[in-house]
Amino acid sequence: MSAHPYQLEGLVLFEPTIYADDRGAFFESFNASQFNEDTGLSVQFVQDNHSISHRGVLRGLHYQVSPHAQGKLVRVTRGAAFDVAVDLRPNSASFGEWAGVNLSAENRLQLWIPPGFAHGFLALEDDTHFAYKTTEFWNRTSERAIRWDDPNIGVRWPLEHRQPIISAKDADAARFADLRLRSVA
Repeated sequence: MSAHPYQLEGLVLFEPTIYADDRGAFFESFNASQFNEDTGLSVQFVQDNHSISHRGVLRGLHYQVSPHAQGKLVRVTRGAAFDVAVDLRPNSASFGEWAGVNLSAENRLQLWIPPGFAHGFLALEDDTHFAYKTTEFWNRTSERAIRWDDPNIGVRWPLEHRQPIISAKDADAARFADLRLRSVA
């Protein structure tokens, strides 16, 4: 597996080494010691999540505040998604900026999103399976969201001139300008 810093400080894109032959293929999807070496961190994942979405479903932009801020290692195991991370670290040079990448079952890429980032994705195909590991357990009182279409962030979602399918909770999410971000990470 190879690791590459990706667009904003702290994000790392992982590309697996795939061993293919006439029987199919094999790749290592996660190795804790290699992950820690590639990121320079000592991370312990505590929860795995798996969501299934129809094409056009947009989930996010979600994050948890301290003391339950989450790092996430995300990937798509079936279908495809446009994945987005927004830097919410107040002292970061890229505060308020976003990065996006296409993740798919075909390209097998994974993105490491450290604590202090909001995260969301848009399913690009029906039956898209999105899997991710987290460094903290989900905590209702620490959970927060930013509107997916906030003009101060300006994510360019590949919507093909359609409205995404979003939850009522995401439709009511906070505006970036209204956030108090002292304790995001």
